[in-house]
Amino acid sequence: MRKIGLKEIEDIALGAALLGAGGGGDPYIGKLVAIGAVKEHGPVTLLDPDEVPDDALIVPIAMMGAPTILGEKAVGGSEYETLARMVSQFYGKDIYAFMPIEAGGVNSMLPIAAAARLGIPMVDADGMGRAFPELQMVTFTIGGVKATPMALTDEKGNCAIFETITNKWTEELARSVTMSCGGAVSVSLFCVDGATLKKYAVKHIVTRSQQLGEAIRTIKSVTDETPEEYFFRYTEGFKLFKGKIADVLRETRGAFNFGKVVLEGIGEFKGKTAFVEFQNENLLLEAEGEILATTPDLICLVDTETFVPVTTDALKYGKRVFAVGLKCFDLWRTPAGLDLVGPRYFGCDTDYIPLEERVKGGKAHV
Repeated sequence: MRKIGLKEIEDIALGAALLGAGGGGDPYIGKLVAIGAVKEHGPVTLLDPDEVPDDALIVPIAMMGAPTILGEKAVGGSEYETLARMVSQFYGKDIYAFMPIEAGGVNSMLPIAAAARLGIPMVDADGMGRAFPELQMVTFTIGGVKATPMALTDEKGNCAIFETITNKWTEELARSVTMSCGGAVSVSLFCVDGATLKKYAVKHIVTRSQQLGEAIRTIKSVTDETPEEYFFRYTEGFKLFKGKIADVLRETRGAFNFGKVVLEGIGEFKGKTAFVEFQNENLLLEAEGEILATTPDLICLVDTETFVPVTTDALKYGKRVFAVGLKCFDLWRTPAGLDLVGPRYFGCDTDYIPLEERVKGGKAHV
C-alpha cells in the first residue's frame, strides 16, 4: 500500500493517456478532477491487489459516453456519493475499495477523485490494461462476471440500477440512457469480490501508468540516448509511423467518437502515407496499403518532440506525431478476448495478427 498525491496524479494521468490508445478522454480534464478532490480531502491510499481480502467488495468508478462531451459537461462531486450509496444498498455491505475499469486520461482519474472524496482506498488494477469503447469489453467478461448490477447517474441527479441478461445488453441499454442524459454519465459496474479481482484483473496498471508518465515527463533530461530511443526502449513500443496529420474526419454517433486520421510521412517515412481508424480508441493503422497494427494491441499517437500522448479528440491538422504500437494484455489474445475486442468485432476486414508479428521484416522499428 502507498499514497497517491498531487505529484503521482500528474504522472498517472500522463501515462494512462498513453495506455488509453487514443481514447479514455482528455487527461487534463481528468487530472483536474482528481487534483481538486485530493487538494480538498488529502492523498488516496493505493492497495496492491494481493492486499485485498477475498470477500471484499471492489467497485469500479468510471464515465460512460463520448469523451468530447465529458469535456463540455465535466463531473461534479456528488456523482461518486450517489453511486457508492446505490451499490452499497444493493449489496447490503460497505465498499472496501474503488478501482479504475480502464486506463485512460479520465477513467484512471475518476476513481482517485471518488476515493479521496469518500475516504475509501483504491486498488492498483483495472479491467482492460488500456481503454476500449464498449462497457462489456473487460477482462471480467472473459471470466464470466456480469456487468450488472450497474449503477448510473448523471450530473443532474437522475440515477438508475440496471439488471440485464448479458453484458452486451448492459451496453445497449446503458448507452441509450447515456444519450438521453446528454451523452456522458458516471457509472459503477463489474463490482467484484477480492478473489475475482485477483484472478481476472490487469494488476498494477496504476503503477505502470505512473512509471510511463514519469518517463515521458522527464524525457528531456535523458543524457545517454536520444529521447526517441529512450521512449521506445522504456515503453517497449514499436515505431509504426512518423508523420504530420494531414486530415481528420470525426463525428459523434451513439455516444461514441468515430473517425479517421490521415498521416503524411516525415523523416524516414517521407513520401509515405498512413491512416488510423478509431472508435473512441484507435482500432487500426494502415500504411501504404499494409495493416501494421489492430485492436486489441494498442495504437497510440504521441507528439514527436514531447512524446505526450495525443487523444482522438485532440487530433489537429499539422501536428507531428509518432504512431506507436504496444502489446496488449495477454488475455485479450485468447479466442474469448478476440471475440470481445478483435478487429472483426469493430468491422475491420482482417483477422488479428499480434503486433510483433505484423512488424517483422523491417516494416516498423522497435
